[in-house]
Amino acid sequence: MRTIVLIALVGFAAQLVDGSLGMAYGVTTTTLLLAIGTNPAAASATVHLAEIGTTLVSGVSHWKFGNVDWRVVRRIAIPGAVGAFLGATILSQLSTEAAAPVMAVILLLLGLYILLRFTFQGIPRHHLGKPLRKRFLGPLGFVAGFVDATGGGGWGPVGTPAILASGRLEPRKVIGSIDTSEFIIAVAASLGFLFSLGSQGINFAWVGAILVGGVVAAPIAAWLVRHIPPRLLGASVGGLIVLTNARSLLKSDLIDASAPVRTAFYVVISIAWAAAFAYSLRAYLRDRESESSDAVSELREQQEAVAEGRPTAAAAG
Repeated sequence: MRTIVLIALVGFAAQLVDGSLGMAYGVTTTTLLLAIGTNPAAASATVHLAEIGTTLVSGVSHWKFGNVDWRVVRRIAIPGAVGAFLGATILSQLSTEAAAPVMAVILLLLGLYILLRFTFQGIPRHHLGKPLRKRFLGPLGFVAGFVDATGGGGWGPVGTPAILASGRLEPRKVIGSIDTSEFIIAVAASLGFLFSLGSQGINFAWVGAILVGGVVAAPIAAWLVRHIPPRLLGASVGGLIVLTNARSLLKSDLIDASAPVRTAFYVVISIAWAAAFAYSLRAYLRDRESESSDAVSELREQQEAVAEGRPTAAAAG
């Protein structure tokens, strides 16, 4: 019983972070399951089955708070589902550990870029409101879905930083769209695992516990992301990406750093992250009117209207 409660609490915490920052649900819950002896394929299958419920509730919550761009969801979800199904099938047959360090390096660099840009420049505005093309979202969705299924998590860590780095969508819309489209990814990955593994190694009590914890946290996270200023949200996401992928890289076979070395890196990264967030907070407080979530959303809507030849709200007024 104690284990079930612990897993439910981890599901709650993981969904709170994922729904607020657009990543870390799968990574957090899969890490716990692996730590207590579950094999990688069964751990990923367990997480994805639970995600069917949590992502559905999370998507509805983000939609209610206006955090979803449905054009992005449509363009990224189907390729992502294909990648997730393929990844689940492959993971059932072999290990993809060799690719993990390469992916960690790419994501670490993206995270560092996002952290620095949002900390020192705030949300980029010159591309805000420009459409995200299928030729960008399609391949991104496929890769993110494949990584998500093979690694037990990766839809958010791959998709969120790539779209944020484009500067075409404000952070809350990126997070809400990624979280909403993840429902399709969870369904596709779960089908892939069930076709390949059946129910072998899946503890459905653990699935239920993770599901309950995530469902409780989903509306809270959607409310948070609607109200957190974009500059602070971007700095938070960037720091999380850096810390998560530094951890993956240091523990990989490529580096295999000792525990004291890893701890030293985590401390340095955490201090730098805290300092960056504090700088972002001071910058936000200096210019609240233009840095607020509502102000950025209004700017995006105006620029979209101009690009599409529609009258802006200001012109209409």
